Amino acid sequence: MPHPFDLRTLTGMSVIAVVTIATWLLHGDIEAALIVLVGGIAAVLVAVGAGDTPAPPPAPQPAIRDEGAPINIGELIEAIVEPILIVSDGRVVHANAPARALLGGHIIGEDVRLAIRHPAAAEHLTDRNPAPAAPINLVGLGTLDQRWEMRMTPMSDQRRVVHLIDQTGSYAAERMRVDFVANASHELRTPLASILGFVETLSDDKAGGDADVRARFLKVMFDEARRMQRLVEDLISLSRIEAEKYRLPGAEIDLAVLVEEVHAELADTLDLRGEDLIAEIDGNVPAVAGDRAQLSQVLHNLIGNAMKYGRPGTPVITRLRRDQTGMVRLSVADEGDGVPPEHLPRLTERFYRVDAGRSRAMGGTGLGLAIVKHIIERHRGRLDLNSVVGKGTTVSVLLPAIATNGTARNTVSSKSHATVTEAHASG
Repeated sequence: MPHPFDLRTLTGMSVIAVVTIATWLLHGDIEAALIVLVGGIAAVLVAVGAGDTPAPPPAPQPAIRDEGAPINIGELIEAIVEPILIVSDGRVVHANAPARALLGGHIIGEDVRLAIRHPAAAEHLTDRNPAPAAPINLVGLGTLDQRWEMRMTPMSDQRRVVHLIDQTGSYAAERMRVDFVANASHELRTPLASILGFVETLSDDKAGGDADVRARFLKVMFDEARRMQRLVEDLISLSRIEAEKYRLPGAEIDLAVLVEEVHAELADTLDLRGEDLIAEIDGNVPAVAGDRAQLSQVLHNLIGNAMKYGRPGTPVITRLRRDQTGMVRLSVADEGDGVPPEHLPRLTERFYRVDAGRSRAMGGTGLGLAIVKHIIERHRGRLDLNSVVGKGTTVSVLLPAIATNGTARNTVSSKSHATVTEAHASG
């Protein structure tokens, strides 16, 4: 801080003194000269006190430190939804709730090799190498069908973080993809092998010269080619439906009209079996928002299956009504041999067949119900399967209804027939 009477102050006072003397010499008035002197000195002193003296530097601030409580590792890992263990000296010192649910609440303080009882994990859990280990796949940890990926990461204090990641869903999806490719290849290879074999036989002069043999072989080749065609069409259809599954259909579809159209089409192609088709449609069934072509495909697949597996001469009943939940319920019931309970959950899997030989003999591709399932999922509906061995099967579809136009429709029945038994019906 500069002194009040530095060089600039003295210079200012000297100038005031000169001005004061000049005032006295010019005017001869001592009072005026004194006023000038006192006023000038006061002005100089004020200027010195309020000058441009630099502000003092700010006081140094202490370094910022985290004064809070230390991080609680137990609380931290509890916020993670996947199993996490903290291991020190080969023992589990922390485990979050998912880890305790998977491995048991007793694992705290236990040897980590006993906590994670898996041969593939034991060697890596005791490895002294501090570097992060590569992920390890654990099959059967928890339950026999579960698959986990174990990752270990070292901490700065020699502890380790063991992270378990559930890969069951990813593995199941990959297995389905592999099975699908294998099944599709097999389904295509079988008719193709038959066609090639008969072509080779017909190329022989002896076999090719017999008109009856040639006609029989050509019929087999034609049937196998049609089988391949149906399979390719179903694969393309399934791929298209899956590509559109996130795009909600919005056309207004009158299912009563659609049911009658499909029945008329099938009755023309099924000869005498067409007489077994029965439609029972309630009056006040509202329209649904949907894709007409896909819903027609659902009807063709469900009614077609019922005609194939229902006993000849027994009815195949298509019912359409409004469900008690407000949704539109469409059901197709047959009186066939039925499906054992253990097979019902898998009927919508691609290429799954209860009786593969019978299905192929009837021209089935194994994709019909898989296509139905994907179409119903796209329409935000629900698919129910109910079957009683020896009595028959009922497949029901529930679809969201849209506002009706107020017109009522009388119950329609294309043929009078006894109602399906309660044990058979799914609704």
